[in-house]
Amino acid sequence: MSTQAPARPLTMALSKGRIFEETLPLLAAAGVQVSEDPEKSRKLIIETSNPNLRLIIVRASDVPTYVEYGAADLGIAGKDVLIEHAASHPGGLYQPIDLNIARCRLAVAVRNGFDYPAAVRQGARLRVATKYVTAAREHFAAKGVYVDLIKLYGSMELAPLVGLADAIVDVVSTGNTLRANDLVAVEDIMPISSRLIVNRAALKTRQAELQPLLDAFESASR
Repeated sequence: MSTQAPARPLTMALSKGRIFEETLPLLAAAGVQVSEDPEKSRKLIIETSNPNLRLIIVRASDVPTYVEYGAADLGIAGKDVLIEHAASHPGGLYQPIDLNIARCRLAVAVRNGFDYPAAVRQGARLRVATKYVTAAREHFAAKGVYVDLIKLYGSMELAPLVGLADAIVDVVSTGNTLRANDLVAVEDIMPISSRLIVNRAALKTRQAELQPLLDAFESASR
């Protein structure tokens, strides 16, 4: 007589930092408490007070990949990350709720004193460093500005200071890092907030388990 293996708990992919911290009240609204702080623990899988829900801690840019391929049933990712993911994985994720957390903006920044209006006149060419290449390309294309995009993964503010790029496109929250490096935001591209994303197969096969979470998150994010 065969015994059926128990179903694995629902898995939610989160990144450390601001998104994790601002997700905690949403989980609490769903009656879920988290057992450990990922900033203080080396564990990558974190249990919760709900035996049918566990969290996995991954890099922010990897959250959509874990969800799309079913290693996580749902996750939370910023709009900036989702735009870049969708460029190579169109239609791969269900994004039912804008949670209105981890709010910031995607912006263009340059060295203090750089003549940005002259640099982006119609038909101009600009060197732009960013990890948000899709959003940057679309933004400057709409302005009729040719850009040479230089993909970087960190320390974006350094690029204009050492002559690697004329401008950067990056996420800006307080602007403190820009000011500390004598840069200034000259143009906003779009507001950013974090979205709940769900694996499409899980939405069909585990909807009864997922729906209470989705309802609680939607209610708490209003």
